[in-house]
Amino acid sequence: MGKNLKSRERVGGLRPVDLARAHGLSTQAVRNYEEAGILPTADRTPHGYRTYTPLHAQALTAFLALVPGHGHRTATAIMRAVNEGAADGVVEDAFRLIDESHAQLLEDRRTLRAVENALRDLAPAPQRGEPGGTFVGPLAQSLGIKPATLRKWEAAGLVLPRRDPRTGYRVYDEAAVRDARLVHQLRRGGYLLEQIAPLLTQVRTAGGLEPLEAALHDWHARLAARARAMLSGAAELDAYLRKRSLPSR
Repeated sequence: MGKNLKSRERVGGLRPVDLARAHGLSTQAVRNYEEAGILPTADRTPHGYRTYTPLHAQALTAFLALVPGHGHRTATAIMRAVNEGAADGVVEDAFRLIDESHAQLLEDRRTLRAVENALRDLAPAPQRGEPGGTFVGPLAQSLGIKPATLRKWEAAGLVLPRRDPRTGYRVYDEAAVRDARLVHQLRRGGYLLEQIAPLLTQVRTAGGLEPLEAALHDWHARLAARARAMLSGAAELDAYLRKRSLPSR
């Protein structure tokens, strides 16, 4: 916290500006955080001014540490659940939110592994236009998406089905199915359609994992950064719980 913050504590309370300066925020942001339930409700002076305490400072530190790993919305929900559960000493809702966030990180790791496995298992693609294949409905169902999503990917040039000359229906051969599965995995990994397009072009040209190595390395790095951020957030949240004398169960 800084000398100004500590000296203010000795006077008997912290102003919004003290909290704001110590955390690199605006005073309005501090007020907004209190109104959102991220900070406990502040006491007021006889003149109506907010007065904060070291507990509020620790709550703000915990929140800012939670954001990089869990995201702003989840971090807000976690702090609100902690503060709302303070009355009876039960913060199970906060722990549930944290568990769900960790579960999502694990699912993202599994998605990354699935993408890597799918790329490693890529077989040479057959020439488009060969007989056989599947239609939009069955393929969408196997991927757990809507047919409209496949048509959107086609419009973006990501999946290229052929048309049956008699019916005009879309037919997805082995190469198109492979591309659809790859797009689906990359979308689950957080990639935008415009980011996927050049990767798919490279994969089609090279027929293997090498063109995506840089993207996969970046994906690994982002997941590792989230995991480290979650650890840092957990440490600061634990410090806040201890300061509130809440059981960390």
